[in-house]
Amino acid sequence: MNRPTIKDVARRANVSLKTVSRVINNETSVRDDTRDRVQRAIDELNYAPDQAARNLRSATSHAIGLVYDNPNPYYVISVQNGVLAACHDQGFGLQIHPCDSTVPDLADELRDLVQRTRLAGLVLAPPMSERMELIRYLAANGIRFVRIISAAEDPDDGYPCVYVDDRDAAYDITEHLIQLGHQRIGFLWGGAAHRSSPERFKGYESALKDYDIPLDKKLVIPGDYSFDDGFRGARRLFALRDRPTAIFGSNDEIAAGVLAAAKANGIDVPYELSIAGFEDSPFSKQSWPALTTAKQATEDIARHAALRLIAELKPSGSGVAPVNRGFSPQLVIRDSTARAHKPAT
Repeated sequence: MNRPTIKDVARRANVSLKTVSRVINNETSVRDDTRDRVQRAIDELNYAPDQAARNLRSATSHAIGLVYDNPNPYYVISVQNGVLAACHDQGFGLQIHPCDSTVPDLADELRDLVQRTRLAGLVLAPPMSERMELIRYLAANGIRFVRIISAAEDPDDGYPCVYVDDRDAAYDITEHLIQLGHQRIGFLWGGAAHRSSPERFKGYESALKDYDIPLDKKLVIPGDYSFDDGFRGARRLFALRDRPTAIFGSNDEIAAGVLAAAKANGIDVPYELSIAGFEDSPFSKQSWPALTTAKQATEDIARHAALRLIAELKPSGSGVAPVNRGFSPQLVIRDSTARAHKPAT
């Protein structure tokens, strides 16, 4: 069966092609009864506009781009799903653009991407979203965007964003471990290029300070948001003469690496070692034991970022002015954390 076309919709609704186009583009110059008739024809025919053709015909683009650079596949998939859901709801196409955030000509790459593919704007995931020189360049070149960033509060810096309070959630995780009696708590960093890494460290540091526990720098290990760095970081902590009784990995992949290292070293989790992660990725529930973590609604965060961008793209006066929105990950306690015991020597 052939895919229905805009001509089929116009014929079914007994209107012109231009009227159907106006309804699809949410233009206000269409009478309500006509709009209803066209929409009914669209629904009956199960018609979906071809976004590429729509962009070519129109001076207004109806596609956006998602730009990311992240080693965590679960995070990337969740972000893609969230942005795709918003695009589907709003009748926009999506171009996904993985990139290397460390290349010196990234700003030119993104400018060329927007111009070459006629994108209306970009959703920027970390760490690109947190590079202010890049943000200022895109704005100066007239490129519309919304950032997904880590921040304890709305930065109110004039650039649209959706922000995540990683600091407060990391505080809650560390406090949970302290209240279980842990005094020596290891901390494994995520990627230094991501603002979420120092924000999560600040939460960890603040909780220690509030409970009068000195920060031991030997318990803080640099790394990236990856399983391998979690495994390597844990091995370094296990080699300490006075090793930690708990380890907080900056994401669930890191925590899973810690769990694997503990099993390889014959360390019982959680009796000898408590482990906590961050983000509540699928394998945080599937590991054994399941990981204590902070539930981060990544898909919902990404969906709101895309909706924020699309709202920015609509003509002024078309609705409520778009605003930045914050999200707070929530502590989820599972079987990987328990009361502190002195580790075997």
